[in-house]
Amino acid sequence: MLQIKDLTYRIAGRLLLENASLHVPKGHKVGLIGRNGTGKSTLLKLITKEIQQDDGTIELRNGARLGVLPQEAPSGPESLLEAVLAADLERAALMDEAETATDSHRISEIHVRLADIDAHTAEARAAKILSGLGFDHEAQQRSCSSFSGGWRTRVALAGTLFAEPDLLLLDEPSNYLDLEATLWLESFLRNYQQTLIIVSHDRDLLNNVVTTIAHLDQKKITKYTGNYDFYEKTRREQLELLSGMQRKQEAQRKHLQSFVDRFRAKATKARQAQSRVKMLEKMKPVAAVMEEHTATFNFPAPDMLAPPIIALEDCAVGYEENVSILSHLNLRIDMDDRIALLGSNGNGKSTFAKLLASRLQPQSGSLRKSGKLKIGFFAQHQLDEMSAEETAYQHLARKMENARESQVRARLGQFGFSRDKTDVAVRKLSGGEKARLNFCLLAQEKPHLLILDEPTNHLDVDSREALIQGLNDYEGAVLLISHDPHLVSLVADRLWLVGNGGVSPFDGDIEDYKKQVLEAARLGATGRKNEAGENGTGHKPRLKGKEARKARAAARAALAPKRQQVNKLEKAIQELEAKQQRLETELAKPETYDKGADYQARLNDEIGQVKVRLSATEDEWMHLHEELEALEQS
Repeated sequence: MLQIKDLTYRIAGRLLLENASLHVPKGHKVGLIGRNGTGKSTLLKLITKEIQQDDGTIELRNGARLGVLPQEAPSGPESLLEAVLAADLERAALMDEAETATDSHRISEIHVRLADIDAHTAEARAAKILSGLGFDHEAQQRSCSSFSGGWRTRVALAGTLFAEPDLLLLDEPSNYLDLEATLWLESFLRNYQQTLIIVSHDRDLLNNVVTTIAHLDQKKITKYTGNYDFYEKTRREQLELLSGMQRKQEAQRKHLQSFVDRFRAKATKARQAQSRVKMLEKMKPVAAVMEEHTATFNFPAPDMLAPPIIALEDCAVGYEENVSILSHLNLRIDMDDRIALLGSNGNGKSTFAKLLASRLQPQSGSLRKSGKLKIGFFAQHQLDEMSAEETAYQHLARKMENARESQVRARLGQFGFSRDKTDVAVRKLSGGEKARLNFCLLAQEKPHLLILDEPTNHLDVDSREALIQGLNDYEGAVLLISHDPHLVSLVADRLWLVGNGGVSPFDGDIEDYKKQVLEAARLGATGRKNEAGENGTGHKPRLKGKEARKARAAARAALAPKRQQVNKLEKAIQELEAKQQRLETELAKPETYDKGADYQARLNDEIGQVKVRLSATEDEWMHLHEELEALEQS
């Protein structure tokens, strides 16, 4: 599908990619990863020809349709459903031509092609995608111009997915989605039949969707078969092996050099010394282990306060007088609480966070806070409120009034700022750097409660892991709003559901919530049954005799292909499990380690591929089995 060979690209004189190569076969799902600033988004722009490479080639299969999120989201008077349908350019053109065509042969061709591309189901498919991304039936009929920019971006994403391009390129698609829409997108992409390249720092998305990882590092692209966890394990083993080889080679160099230094001047040892000089000259250096320093997130311990630090009694909050977004709030927060807010965007999560942070005042009821309570509030809009022309050093120096310059720079260094970055104007910092600076400034206040509204949007995978560690070491309370289930699962021990105008504890963990969201999405996609029934009595009309036998026969015939597919998948699962067992048994044999590192790596690679295929097959079997059960019971 895609062949990148010896790609070189410079930006502002800086070499970003050098002789980088990548092959993506048809139907593969590739996760493009790498530290912020390594060139992931740039690579996508090179693939789409938005910019041109300095050297090398990028070849796309002839006739392949490329799909990428448009730079401008739809904002006109057309409805959301119309905007998504229009994204399939071929269908839209054929539909227009069908209205005006007069040649019977051409009319026939048009209708054959419309049938081939499933045009008759287009509206249902478009509605299903919009529903998954958070738009109910009523919202789908509204004009694009009536929605804010973030929601219109979702419409643009829906159109891109609906068009089903041969190669789909997505750059951090979950950044503008809530958790519910992210879970739906994960499910959609896992079942996507075409080729996919996705730039993402969402660990769960990379684990559950992609079958290949392309790691962009040191201007090169390294390909790993498997999901993110398998890549991380393989990468760690490679670095450990490389580091060990470096140490071993360095010891050998020192030993040879010591012999040369001792005996070069002695006639009896001159020949041996010279041979060791040649050995040193021929010794190829092991590639350096160049793992960049990962930022830490160090939140100082706050002074302890008596519980509760916040208590709400029958509280209501909103933006307009007498119009409440949330009401009847009866909750408390203690110093040791780790709470994540769940619920779709627009239900009031950010409103609730603003209420706790005193950005909004209660309309009614009581909100009591500890008199000494300090709150650190992280929100995306705060990144844009920093002084654009001031540096990171100047921002922090104001917070650390009596500190020496070295102390200020050392503190910034803890959050991943090198010496040269501390003196760069904020407007020139990346989104991830601004986020880390904001965390650094928040931490300086020693808050008792951290309220974090989508804190990971601009952070790469390593920085997200560092944030998780920092929050788990932090001794204050945390209130978290995030679309990243990995972050929620490792930080939060309480879940509050925001919806239906209130906030209430959720009885379960994040996995329970994910299942609930996906089940709701499935029911929403298939549509609710007509509760009144066809005869208006609440029951379907009962068939008798010959008609009943025909109906049962038709039902069996309709379900037969699904049963065959379920049986086929069960057989495939058994074969994959057996293959995994054989490979793991081979890997565990002592003689395997006598066959060299390449053989072990090949076995690990095969095991990783089998695990990915097994997981995908099990997911497909589960989905089909549930669908079959539902049909049998209907």
